[in-house]
Amino acid sequence: MSTTITLIVNGETRHSSPELSLPQVLESFGMNPQLVAVEYNGEILHRQFWDSTVVQEGDRLEIVTIVGGG
Repeated sequence: MSTTITLIVNGETRHSSPELSLPQVLESFGMNPQLVAVEYNGEILHRQFWDSTVVQEGDRLEIVTIVGGG
């Protein structure tokens, strides 16, 4: 079994541990899952599915950080 998988994150190659849920991957990249929106393999992924989504080799993530202000 491989010790890492390759993902495409915002157009760049990134590596992650296998068998992690989406929130775990986001945290491993130093992101707060509560402050981002995610497009997963070309589709907006609703938060209710994040915990059950296990990233796989070659998955494509587009991650947008939510910025507050006024």
